[in-house]
Amino acid sequence: MLTKNLINNNIPRLQLQDSIAKALQLITDFRITHLPVVADDKFLGLISEDDLLDAEDEKLPIEVLQNTFIPAAVREDDHFLNAVNSSILFDTSVVPVINTANEFAGVITTNDLLKTLGNFSGANEIGGIIVMEMERSQFAISEISRIVESNDCTILHLNTTTDPLTGILTVTIHINNKEIAAIVATFERYDYDVTYYFGTEKFENEVQSNYQNLMNYLDI
Repeated sequence: MLTKNLINNNIPRLQLQDSIAKALQLITDFRITHLPVVADDKFLGLISEDDLLDAEDEKLPIEVLQNTFIPAAVREDDHFLNAVNSSILFDTSVVPVINTANEFAGVITTNDLLKTLGNFSGANEIGGIIVMEMERSQFAISEISRIVESNDCTILHLNTTTDPLTGILTVTIHINNKEIAAIVATFERYDYDVTYYFGTEKFENEVQSNYQNLMNYLDI
């Protein structure tokens, strides 16, 4: 999904001549911590609530705070993950969207980014999750897929992160089945380090049930 598809047109923009008091009121009304500042449709930057609160006189125009504007923006044809990265990097509650001429198109709120990111990662899809740690040299998508598919399941999403200190890779797999104990057992049989998982442990429950039935039989 592109950033232009997530623009929230309800968030206002500020002009340089707008007062600090007006900016603070808008920030309060819309429950955000940053607002975009525009001049002649050109994006100038984001102004933060903290910088507005630090101002000595709320009657002054926000132009006096121009040196504190945050130059954070994404292009309208960027993938939405670029907006997620910008929000994290600059710690802002909105991400401005501009075109190639630096003309302001609107902003994306972090709430909308979170919802889109959740859908993108499959958080709304039913299934199990398996998390493993491994050396980068051990990571092979083809083998991981083969193990999952050998248990009649499919990978919905796969994500990797690397520990900057150890270089260890954390692999998170979202599978289309909540009954994942058999898959976990298969990964462990192939010497994968499964750190934790979330799902239904049907396999273990069946083992326990069979064991209990055997004990009941022996007691007869």
